[in-house]
Amino acid sequence: MHPSLFLLSLFCTTSLAAIRTTPPSGCLTVAKSGAQFSTLTAAVNSLSTTTTNPQCIFIYPGTYTEQVLIPSRKASLTIYGSTTDTSTYKSNTVLITQRKSQLDGGISNDETATLRVKSPGFKLYNVNVENTYGKGSQAVAVSAQVESGYYGVRLWGYQDTLLANRGRQVYAKSEIVGVTDFVFGQESPAWFEGCDLRVMSSSVGYVTASGRSSASSSNYYVFNRCTVAAASGNNVANGAYYLGRPWREYARVVFQNSQLSSVINSAGWKIWNNGDPRTSNVYFGEYGNSGAGASGTRASFATKMSRPVTIDAVLGSGYQSAAFYDAAYMN
Repeated sequence: MHPSLFLLSLFCTTSLAAIRTTPPSGCLTVAKSGAQFSTLTAAVNSLSTTTTNPQCIFIYPGTYTEQVLIPSRKASLTIYGSTTDTSTYKSNTVLITQRKSQLDGGISNDETATLRVKSPGFKLYNVNVENTYGKGSQAVAVSAQVESGYYGVRLWGYQDTLLANRGRQVYAKSEIVGVTDFVFGQESPAWFEGCDLRVMSSSVGYVTASGRSSASSSNYYVFNRCTVAAASGNNVANGAYYLGRPWREYARVVFQNSQLSSVINSAGWKIWNNGDPRTSNVYFGEYGNSGAGASGTRASFATKMSRPVTIDAVLGSGYQSAAFYDAAYMN
C-alpha cells in the first residue's frame, strides 16, 4: 500500500455503530465556542493547500449557519460530525444550514449550495446539511463536483437538494429529503447504498432528474437497498411521486432491491414535460423492488431488469482503494 493510502486509512476509516463525540487524532476542531474555530469555513480555510497528507476536521454539536466551500487541494479532506452512532444519520448533532436560491439572481445551482465540494477524495460523516429556501426556486443543499463520499448524512431541501454532478460518488446510510428533482446532475456516476429518500408534499414530485446528455456520458444513478417514503410528519398522497424524469435525453437511473412506498406512482417514471418528453434514449430501470410503489403498469419507456447493476459497473475500476470510498458502509 502506498504510504499516503495507509495514512488515509488511519485518518478516515470509521467503523459502523460507533460513538464519535471527540475528535479523531490530528483533526482540527469546530464548535460554537471553545474549539480552534467557531465556523467550518474558518477551519477549511486554515488547511494547507500544499501538503499531500490526508486532513480532517471534527465538528462539535450545534447549528452552523454558513455557506461552505471546500476548494480543490492536494490532500484529501474528511469532515466528521459528533454523533453517538456513526452508522446512521438519526443520531447526528451537527447541522450546517443557509437559504440561498437562484432567485437571489445571477447564480448557478452550485452557487446556491450550502456545502460546495470541489476537493477530490472528500468524505463527510454524520453531518446534516440543509438549504431552507423551500418552494419556488432551485436551492441546493450539497453540490458535489468531484469524487466524494457521504456517510450517515442527512441532506434536506425542496427543489434540487443534491447536485451529484461530477466525479464518482457514494452516498450510504443517509437520508435525502426533497420534492422536485431532488437528486440531479449531469456527469457523475453515483451509488446510493441503504439510503432513505423522503418526500414532503402531495403535489407531483420527482426523486431524480438525470442530466446525462449523451450515450458516452458516465452519469449513472443507482439506488441499492434504499427506501422511498413520506418524510416524518408529512401526509403525502398515494402516487404523487415518480422515481425520476429525464432532465436530458440519455438519463440513466436504476432503483434495485429497494422498498418503494405508496407515494410512488404506478407508472414509476415520468416524461420531462408535455411536448418535450425526452424519453427516446433513457434508461430507467428497476429490479427486485418491493412495497406498494413497486407494483403497477410502468411507463412504456421504463425497463424491467433481469439482474441487478453491480457497483463496479457504476464506479469503475479502482474505486475500492480511492480516498472517497468507505467499504464499511456498503454492507
